[in-house]
Amino acid sequence: MKIIDTFKNMGDSLVFKMKNFGRDIRRLDATQWVILFFLTLLAIFMLLPIVYIFNHAFKPLHELFLFPPTFIVQDPTFQNFVELMSMTQDTFIPVSRYIFNSVIVTVAATAAMVITSSLCAYALSKHKFPGANLVFGIIMLSLLFVPTVLQIPRYVVVQNLGIMNTYWGHVLPMVAMPVGVFLMKQFMDQVPNEVMEAAKIDGASEFRMFLQIVVPIVTPAIATIAIISFQGAWGNVETSQLFMQDESMKTLPYYMQSLTANLANTVARQGAAAAGALIMFLPQLIIFLFFQRKVIATMAHSGIK
Repeated sequence: MKIIDTFKNMGDSLVFKMKNFGRDIRRLDATQWVILFFLTLLAIFMLLPIVYIFNHAFKPLHELFLFPPTFIVQDPTFQNFVELMSMTQDTFIPVSRYIFNSVIVTVAATAAMVITSSLCAYALSKHKFPGANLVFGIIMLSLLFVPTVLQIPRYVVVQNLGIMNTYWGHVLPMVAMPVGVFLMKQFMDQVPNEVMEAAKIDGASEFRMFLQIVVPIVTPAIATIAIISFQGAWGNVETSQLFMQDESMKTLPYYMQSLTANLANTVARQGAAAAGALIMFLPQLIIFLFFQRKVIATMAHSGIK
């Protein structure tokens, strides 16, 4: 009964929103109609790559190489996904192992990046200890370094820690996230210090203030960092290339990169590559759609003081 009531409430809410939308549409003047028309065209144009990725994954081999290329698949097939899953039948490492590794690494790395960025930003924003500005400046300075420069130092650190060919070797190199610290600190600066002082007077501990006061206020920023972290971790190839010699510890992006690498032609495995591209893209789309309202709230409130 609860499920039925939930869907009923969702339906009522949708009907209410549609009525309001229709009423708002009728109130638009000529200029607003023109703006709405161009924004609609822009939205459709921005959706085209997503539609193409979905259609491309279901194209048979003869449609993948048509010229001029077709945007909408004419004869959809699941053969590309079957080919992707069957390519590792003759090896000891199935595709499911790469997918499993990617899921574990992405979830762990995203959680670690969100937690460390939040705690670091909280200390820099709400505790003006000596050298806080210097620490924040160093964090911002680290944004100037390109990932290629950091490969050798990261390899030396991972090797000395003895975490090669482990999940820690995937996760730890991605924990430090300067962009997340910057975004979170700027958002936490908007939390009134008077609220924190009142909580201290009431006997709240530091950890309780962080969880019950700061975190609920900065939830939009946390969602934004989670999306950025997820995208970076899900598509990361560097850790598999540098730190994983054991094939069973490598992730799906590395496997996808190796599908068409070092081939004598550009025809073989293109169907499997198209199916793999959709598998790589779909989780990122779902995560973004799930957190999109929080991201918009972050952009709307990031300039409010």
